[in-house]
Amino acid sequence: MYQHIIFENARGIARITLNRPQVYHALSPALINEITIAVKAAESDESVRVIIITGEGDKAFCSGADLKETAGSGQGAGEILREYYNPMIQAIRNIPKPVICRLNGLAVGAGCSLALACDVVIAREDTYLSLLFVQIGLMPDAGATFFLPRLVGAARAFDIASTGRKVYAPEAASIGLISRSVRADELDAEIERAAAYYRDAPTQAIGAMKLVMNESFHSNLAQMQQHELENQERLFNTHDAQEGISSFLQKKKPDFQGK
Repeated sequence: MYQHIIFENARGIARITLNRPQVYHALSPALINEITIAVKAAESDESVRVIIITGEGDKAFCSGADLKETAGSGQGAGEILREYYNPMIQAIRNIPKPVICRLNGLAVGAGCSLALACDVVIAREDTYLSLLFVQIGLMPDAGATFFLPRLVGAARAFDIASTGRKVYAPEAASIGLISRSVRADELDAEIERAAAYYRDAPTQAIGAMKLVMNESFHSNLAQMQQHELENQERLFNTHDAQEGISSFLQKKKPDFQGK
């Protein structure tokens, strides 16, 4: 079914691995479409509790847009964003399950945007992110102008976007651009720990807080309180909430089922 990604689903963890190593996993329309399909497949599969997105090998997470394919497609930039990039980013942000980015190599241009769309970004300390758009006369897209200021503030966002400079993982973690930076030999263990936590967490509660937090920067306090009220009311009647409350009272570890 997939030609440009490797999609694996085992023990509650779905793994989407970008697999165009010859171009450092550059985003062609076909690759973007497969990422979107895989995320939606993970959303509809009740057994999936967490998603990992990464790149094959150890050189690149994603090198951004495949400019050769874009230039030869006959489509305008707006059309390509509307048809491919925007649905991919929306799928990642709207799936009510946590998405972990395993940043195993450089994340440049729209590849950086893809990483920033994930809920948790764990990066190898020797790699970097760069919104390189400005160096080809363009501005960040694929949601980067939404995520970047919210992660690092307006001043840092403008610096990073307007220079296209490389932000190495230790700095990225220190300014809140990513979740954490780890040594290369610790990356897989850290990813597995994070994935195992989310696999065993109350998935509906995690999904609800993700979707409600999506609304926080363009809602007022009263609107956010209403979102909290509606979702808390729904969550209170789930199996996992009842399990969590019961386990807390009995002073035992809860067995969350994701339902």
